[in-house]
Amino acid sequence: MSALMLRHVVPADAEAICAIYNPHVRDTIVTFEDVPVTPAQMAERIAQVQGAGYPWWVADAGGRIAGYAYAARWRSRAAYDPTVETTIYVAADAQRGGIGVPLYDALLGDLADRGYHVALGCVALPNPASVAFHERCGFRKVAHHAEVGRKFGRWIDVGFWQRMLQR
Repeated sequence: MSALMLRHVVPADAEAICAIYNPHVRDTIVTFEDVPVTPAQMAERIAQVQGAGYPWWVADAGGRIAGYAYAARWRSRAAYDPTVETTIYVAADAQRGGIGVPLYDALLGDLADRGYHVALGCVALPNPASVAFHERCGFRKVAHHAEVGRKFGRWIDVGFWQRMLQR
């Protein structure tokens, strides 16, 4: 792995983020989106996340974006404001290359520094790699919802993994 630099996202990262994300849109159940995202749409998403005050991190490996992680509002009622939903994607050719854990650690540390209390990761199931990753990062399973999504003509379960950020 090239030298890894973790940093906050900038709008110019949108195209590289789409290159990581869109294969999942087209080919997997890990996202329930079914239409690839354009760089302009991703730049708007970045602006919305940052504009709402949530962090978005990228892993730059030797000048190439190899992964990203961000947090967003979990639910709209004010009482839920200390809770965030987290998302992480690592480029296919960079998975298991030592990028995911430091990237998620940067995001989770940033969230704790900002005063958030709970991070939730939503995992489309089955996905043993994502389950193992979240558990390695200190998350524990707290919910399982059967057949709440539909993609590729089949029902998809989702599970929620939770990590406390503040005590």
